[in-house]
Amino acid sequence: MMRTVVFDLDGTLADTGADLIHAANACFRARGFGDLLDPEADKGIGMKGGRAMLTAGFTRHFGQADEAMVLEDYPRLLEYYAENIDVYTRMFPSAVGAIGQLRDAGYAVGICTNKPEGLAETLLQRLGVCGLFDALIGADTLSERKPHPMPLIECVKRLGGDISRTVLVGDTITDHNTARAAGVASLLVTFGPDGEKVKELQPDALLTHYDDLQNVVAGLIG
Repeated sequence: MMRTVVFDLDGTLADTGADLIHAANACFRARGFGDLLDPEADKGIGMKGGRAMLTAGFTRHFGQADEAMVLEDYPRLLEYYAENIDVYTRMFPSAVGAIGQLRDAGYAVGICTNKPEGLAETLLQRLGVCGLFDALIGADTLSERKPHPMPLIECVKRLGGDISRTVLVGDTITDHNTARAAGVASLLVTFGPDGEKVKELQPDALLTHYDDLQNVVAGLIG
């Protein structure tokens, strides 16, 4: 059974916030409202998903969210995002090399994300990094999504990994709670939208740069 490292995608492996926000703003512009979200300041909202972005934008415009509008615009947001998924999105510095080093050292490597599986796969292909990961679990792959432990456990299973020697690398309380629910080590990055605030969650370790990844992982699971 292999030592296993499972990554979240948005905000952990790749800086996807700007493209997510632009997809929501495209919906707002189509209604004549203009851009209601800021690509930088509102990245944290983007990490919470399409419905959260639409809800936040409509709340700013109307003073409260219009659920009917959210439901109506959500498919449009996904369509726009799929077509423009990698305009601004980039892998975080040194991530590709660091993951290659993990693989060379004998770790199994996969992704567990709350992004729909099809969109996650498209993004990985566009970024040219599909070959780095041997399993991908998205929000709609199974009947549950993070923070339920099922997606993480299934990812480790598909990798042929050992759940007792697994690290989940993420950037939010959702990832932290998923790791805790599955009984695996929680490693949170400090360069995601929540920045240094993730320290308050008291994860097993923090990652400030991908150059440090292998050493930090080795300290957690050997």
